Amino acid sequence: MTLLSRRNSLKKIILGTAAAGSLPLMDVQAQEYNSPLKGNVNHAVCHWPFNPMTIEELCIGIKKIGFNAIDLVGPNNWHILKANGVECSLCNGADMGIVKGWNDKQNHEQLIKGYTEVIPLVAKAGYKNLIAFSGNRNGMDDETGLKNSAEGLKRIMDQAEKNNVVIIMELLNSRVDHPDYMCDKSAWGIELCKMVDSPNLKLLYDIYHMQIMEGDLIRTIKRDHQYFGHYHTAGNPGRNEIDETQEINYPAVVRAVLDTGYKGYFCQEFIPKSADKMASLEQAIRICDL
Repeated sequence: MTLLSRRNSLKKIILGTAAAGSLPLMDVQAQEYNSPLKGNVNHAVCHWPFNPMTIEELCIGIKKIGFNAIDLVGPNNWHILKANGVECSLCNGADMGIVKGWNDKQNHEQLIKGYTEVIPLVAKAGYKNLIAFSGNRNGMDDETGLKNSAEGLKRIMDQAEKNNVVIIMELLNSRVDHPDYMCDKSAWGIELCKMVDSPNLKLLYDIYHMQIMEGDLIRTIKRDHQYFGHYHTAGNPGRNEIDETQEINYPAVVRAVLDTGYKGYFCQEFIPKSADKMASLEQAIRICDL
């Protein structure tokens, strides 16, 4: 390259950099967000943090962003997802809520009835994951809760296996959001999976909740990923956007998840503070889209 051509090239680079620097930040972000998602992460979002937006409105919004899965939708609303070409990445509707779960034998008959009814519906709809909860301790010790939960879950595992439906036990924090919840540490959930001994029982590793309870996220994911069948996000502290205002390095965590060979859904469950909730969602999707 001649000295003149090198000078001209340098001039073009400087002018281009200056032009880009003169653009408002939002314009630069908009240009970036016009690019398609990379396809390495199966993105999803929970509906409840986006209320009062309807499920149909959320369906339309996520299709514009470039993904098509919503968590925690029950059988009564699956028709809305199907009409909009959206998947249910994690179904609900068989449980008794967060505080009444499998750790209490008094709940078993109702839970078994609920899951026996809903598991075939999940399979018929073409979905795979169905959520479950341990329930609150209410004075019960963890060992008794483990034994009770394993005993009850074993009674629905044959049906889950036959229908290729995975029961997803959620890990939640008991320090801030769900006081007294029993399945509040990954070790408890992993022990439950070992006791039930079925490939159709997995854990929902909620990154926000486990950051609060135990931290050490990436090491845990690398070591115990075989027990994790689903992932949730939110920023800590506050359960809000997963951007630079909170402490979790989500790109690093997502990379650790992908490195395990995980092919399931990675679901956003943060509560947007921004008035433009869909802008916050798109930002979160882009942060995790490695």
